[in-house]
Amino acid sequence: MAIQLDTAKSAIKDSLHDESKPWCKFFSWAEAQTGVSRLNLFIGLAVFLVLYLIIGYGTLLLSNLIGFLYPAYASIKAVESSGKDDDTKWLTYWVVFSFITLIEFPAAILLNWIPFYSLIKTIFFVWCFIPISNNGSVVVYNRFIRPNFLKHQGDIDQAVNDLTKKATEAAFEKLVTEKIN
Repeated sequence: MAIQLDTAKSAIKDSLHDESKPWCKFFSWAEAQTGVSRLNLFIGLAVFLVLYLIIGYGTLLLSNLIGFLYPAYASIKAVESSGKDDDTKWLTYWVVFSFITLIEFPAAILLNWIPFYSLIKTIFFVWCFIPISNNGSVVVYNRFIRPNFLKHQGDIDQAVNDLTKKATEAAFEKLVTEKIN
C-alpha cells in the first residue's frame, strides 16, 4: 500500500511540474506567492473540494464540472493529435459519462437521498478519467455498456432507422404542405 501511495504521490508531483499541463502555470504562480510546495497546495485543494462536496451548495454542478472540464480539454487535445488510441480512450469516457448522466436524471429523486452523493459521483468520474490503462471508463464500458449494446444492436439500429424514416417523412410532408399553402 505504501508503494502505491508513493507512486501516486510521485505521479501527481510530476504532473504538477509538467509544463504541458494547463494547471502547471497556476500551481507555479501559487507556489511563488505562498512559498508552499505545489504538492501541498494540491493536497489542500483536494481536501477543500472533498469537504465542499460533502457540505457545500451546488455540489452536483461542481461534480459535473469536474467530470467535464479536464476530459473536454484532453478530448480536444486527442482530436488534434495524430494518434488514434487517445481518441478511443476519450470516446469511451464520454459514452460512460453520457450513460451515467442519462441514468441520473430520472433517478435524481432517489439519488438525493444518498449521503455524500456528489462526492461519490465526483470520485467515480475521476476514476473514469485518471490516466491509467484500466480506468473506470474502460471497466464500466467493457463490463456493462458494450455487452448490452452488442446484445441489442440490431434492435437499436432498427429503431434509429424507423425514427429517421418517420422524421424524414414528417419533414417532407411539412415542406410540401407549406409550399401548397
